[in-house]
Amino acid sequence: MTFESSSYKVIPASSSAASKKRVSHSSARRCRRKFLRFYPKGFKDQDYIDLERTYKWNAHRQWQQLLGRAVYADLLDSGAYVEIARRAVQIESRTNLLFSFEKMALRDAVRTGAAAKQFARGLYDYVYGETVRSLKARQFARWCEVVEALPRRQTRVLTWPIVTVFGFIATPRAHIYLKPTVTRTAARNYGFDFDYQSRPNWTTYASLLSFAAIVRADLRDLRPRDMIDLQSFIWVQGSAEYEE
Repeated sequence: MTFESSSYKVIPASSSAASKKRVSHSSARRCRRKFLRFYPKGFKDQDYIDLERTYKWNAHRQWQQLLGRAVYADLLDSGAYVEIARRAVQIESRTNLLFSFEKMALRDAVRTGAAAKQFARGLYDYVYGETVRSLKARQFARWCEVVEALPRRQTRVLTWPIVTVFGFIATPRAHIYLKPTVTRTAARNYGFDFDYQSRPNWTTYASLLSFAAIVRADLRDLRPRDMIDLQSFIWVQGSAEYEE
């Protein structure tokens, strides 16, 4: 399976001094070697594509079909908030990104009309809003407020996985997914000072984007395509599934 025919181009490497300096960092080299031990052909490795990339990319493709910008806007205009929420939850449910209790909490939270409306409008603004970095902080903060205000039964919905999963699925060139324990372990192994706070906030998310940018620059010869590849690399570094 190949992905070069998609609308996504390979992300250009950063030219920042920090990124250049990171190339020779011993911790970064160890992480690179670990990834290549599991996937010798890097992001083109068929095992990598089968195990880590395909299900995430398929979720993105389904999102484009069911909740692409034009389709999403038409649904909003027609007041189909429950349908938007249903589609978003259904698309995510076919991945293993959220734990089962998070999936149930999210499904229950957007079940009513009022909550679905709040969710649908807030998610559109977050996913399809301004891309200027100075405005992204406000967008992210507003999205966190939307998620926090959703009704909860038992499990809270304001978690890093729930806050970041839809941006990651919808626009994987711009948004990345945050699993706290795995990401913190990966950052420590990589030698990156990850500014983590348990409550979702822009500072932590911006720190993760910076981490991803450094990884992207360090792996530029492996040609990561998007945040799916970068998140998968981070996952390999921090997940117990990849213990050596």
